[in-house]
Amino acid sequence: MRYALRLILPRLGLSVITLLAVSLIIFWAVEWLPGDAATRILGQNATPERVKVLREQMRLDRPPWVRYGLWVSDFVRGNWGVSLVSHIPASVASAGGRTERPVADMVLSRLKNTLILATVALILYVPASLLLGVITAIYRGRRFADSLSVLVLVGTAAPEFVIGILLLLVFTVMIPWFPPLSLIDQAQSFPELLRMLALPAVTLTMSMTAYAVRMMQTSLIAVLDSDYVRMATLKGLSQQRVIMLHALPNALGPALRVTVINIAWLIGGVVLVENIFTFPGIGQLLVDSIRLLDTPVIEAIAMILASVYILANLGADLVTAALNPRLRTG
Repeated sequence: MRYALRLILPRLGLSVITLLAVSLIIFWAVEWLPGDAATRILGQNATPERVKVLREQMRLDRPPWVRYGLWVSDFVRGNWGVSLVSHIPASVASAGGRTERPVADMVLSRLKNTLILATVALILYVPASLLLGVITAIYRGRRFADSLSVLVLVGTAAPEFVIGILLLLVFTVMIPWFPPLSLIDQAQSFPELLRMLALPAVTLTMSMTAYAVRMMQTSLIAVLDSDYVRMATLKGLSQQRVIMLHALPNALGPALRVTVINIAWLIGGVVLVENIFTFPGIGQLLVDSIRLLDTPVIEAIAMILASVYILANLGADLVTAALNPRLRTG
């Protein structure tokens, strides 16, 4: 308990500083891009007068540091603001004119879809990485284990967009078992939802599993060759007991670190996979928002991604300490 408090309390202060730094960097990175949301919406043929009017409606005529200060003040009070793109005037948008969609509604609905996809991918990823890592470590030197290691090495080298495109070609064109578009908002039943999730989830699982298996295999081999594991074997303990009680808990640390990175990547780094399968997730929303320089949406997504990464790292440290008592006494 003391170790957990010593670990958590300083991290909370650092987390606030980190989130503030991330918001500042993202805001000024968007500011330094050419143009702004008004010019991106109206296009190259817009007159300066129309751009000026729309910029005033979006409050982009204010100095950047004033807009950043107002955004921070609203965000800490739970007000994520309104999407700049929703300020499209009647002459540009539909006859209804302004829509003023809250950022929270836009981001949270997409985040829900990404969380569904991430959950399915993690359900496949955890047992697959553990099982393959243990098998390739215990049976190293045998032909089938070496074949698995080669496949894992190929999977490590293959980027996720290559895996996604190959799966798309095989299972939607050559063998049309799954739909090419993963528009899960239009699914009419649970089986249809699973069919739409299958290809993007398998793509993510294959991309993540390769790294985790490599880490698990390397770590477990080192632990199996250690003196205390040999002593446990010489005492007559069964191989299963030695692995489950002595080797596996001490070998999970590096694999947990990779899992933490994968979790953070699952939430925000699935941009390519979401675009390949036209999946309505937070990654696709981030790409669309960057294209239109919709700063409030970009900032909100950046805060979510940074928070997930911070919490995932903290969780990994706590779990690693729980599995390895030597870390708690250090």
